[in-house]
Amino acid sequence: MTRGGREHCNTDFQRLRPPLPKFHFAPIMPDHDWRPLYPFPSHRVTIGGHGYHFIDEGQGPVLLMVHGNPTWSFYWRNIVLGLRDRFRCIAVDHIGCGLSDKPGIAKYGYRLADRVSDLNRFIEALDLRDITLVAHDWGGGIGMGAAVAAPERFRRFLLMNTAAFRAPRCPWRIRACRIPGFGPLAVQGLNMFVRAALHSTVHKPERMTREVRSGFAAPYGSWRAREAVLRFVLDIPMRASHPSYQTLLDIEAGLAQFRQHPVCLIWGMHDWCFTPQFLDKFLEFLPQAEVHRLPEAAHYVVEDAHEEIVPLMVDFLARHPLEDGN
Repeated sequence: MTRGGREHCNTDFQRLRPPLPKFHFAPIMPDHDWRPLYPFPSHRVTIGGHGYHFIDEGQGPVLLMVHGNPTWSFYWRNIVLGLRDRFRCIAVDHIGCGLSDKPGIAKYGYRLADRVSDLNRFIEALDLRDITLVAHDWGGGIGMGAAVAAPERFRRFLLMNTAAFRAPRCPWRIRACRIPGFGPLAVQGLNMFVRAALHSTVHKPERMTREVRSGFAAPYGSWRAREAVLRFVLDIPMRASHPSYQTLLDIEAGLAQFRQHPVCLIWGMHDWCFTPQFLDKFLEFLPQAEVHRLPEAAHYVVEDAHEEIVPLMVDFLARHPLEDGN
């Protein structure tokens, strides 16, 4: 064990290829050599009996990076590489995602409340304080949920193409994956959600090299490994009767307490999922937020524009220092 109670381990890349289940409809993505793009030691803590994987790079103020669906900590690699010389960059993998354990539905709830609880327990396990939350996609709801539950641990927020409130819309591409019968076949069997994300989430397709595509897809090579991908899709609470609706409502209601906190919204303006409408909605809840609209970026805004985003983050954090000057 090392600092903050984290457990160091060598990245077990064999875990990226779990045994194929009996019904496996789509071949695993070609294993192009993506690993040099992700040159970080792995760490794990146990949360609720499941292995919770994260990377932990650098020293200094904590930047806690929380990914969405269907990504993993690989999404943050360029931000970590650009900031680890001056910040402690921690990027987690949700249960069922990345290099974290992938339990079946009988052993894990896969609800928003479970995700928020996992992140809070992780924060407590490492005793993280004065956190700057960096979140994307589902990471916004999960990360802001953790902040609402433990506001004393959070100081600054950098949010990218995300939401932490009831969605004004659900794109048809996602709605289709929620259809009973078709959804599991498409998402878990044919791997359509992960595959589609590799081609529809960037404005600059040249950024999605074979190595990058392979890295994003690597943890999701079988039906069983894609349980979380499907469950995230099904857990979008569009109606009050949905099990996660009240959880999201509570997060939404808690946003107002952060109106005196530094908030930066960085938005890829070509996002078909978290459209600029979501950005406008965020500003209703957090009107003090600094906004950076990136016209040449889409949903995977970090993939499209990390060269712009790293300096924006450095500048924002320098203008809003913690009490110790960082």
